[in-house]
Amino acid sequence: MTALTRFIVVRHGQTEWNVAARIQGHGDSPLTAEGVAQARALAGRLAGEPFDRIIASDLARAHETAKLVAAATGHAVEVDARLRERNFGAGEGMPYGEIDRLYPGAFSRVRETDPDYRIPQGESRRDFHERVVAAVESIARRHAGETVLLVTHGGVLSTLYRHVHAIPLEKAHAIPIVNASYNALAFDGARWSVGTWNCTLHLPGAAPFDDT
Repeated sequence: MTALTRFIVVRHGQTEWNVAARIQGHGDSPLTAEGVAQARALAGRLAGEPFDRIIASDLARAHETAKLVAAATGHAVEVDARLRERNFGAGEGMPYGEIDRLYPGAFSRVRETDPDYRIPQGESRRDFHERVVAAVESIARRHAGETVLLVTHGGVLSTLYRHVHAIPLEKAHAIPIVNASYNALAFDGARWSVGTWNCTLHLPGAAPFDDT
């Protein structure tokens, strides 16, 4: 039987485009002052918790969050492009209302939509889901028996949550994911489990922000 791999999975700190409610995807915007404070608060929590390694998305908002954590915990930061947010192609940089008007099949938060719908130059929800699950399960196999901190994106957390709970990709389902929230999952080589989801005890006054 494969040894259990434990994951702490966190979303990056707040960014300027989070505040402006603009789609980021593979694009990027800097962490806000609040985002830096969130990352440092997360680092304070993680400094008192044993784990073996940090693996981050290579997108700047996640990588910068990971480096702020690493400064407090003493770990090196490994990067893995497979942990990137979904590629929204021509929709990146658009406000949420505009992308929902131009590409109504993009999201399944409020309506059932085709998981194979693809924004021009973008990635379908199914392709994104398969990329993320394959990446995280390969990390689990490579680091079986370890506790791994993943620093990534709201969409990555959302698709992992759907996978663990067998929620169909086309089903409308809002999933709470706060910037710099703490999430604990585990994989035994066959089955996933969730220990903690969207914990913000280290973030006084935190409120959900439905964004990626």
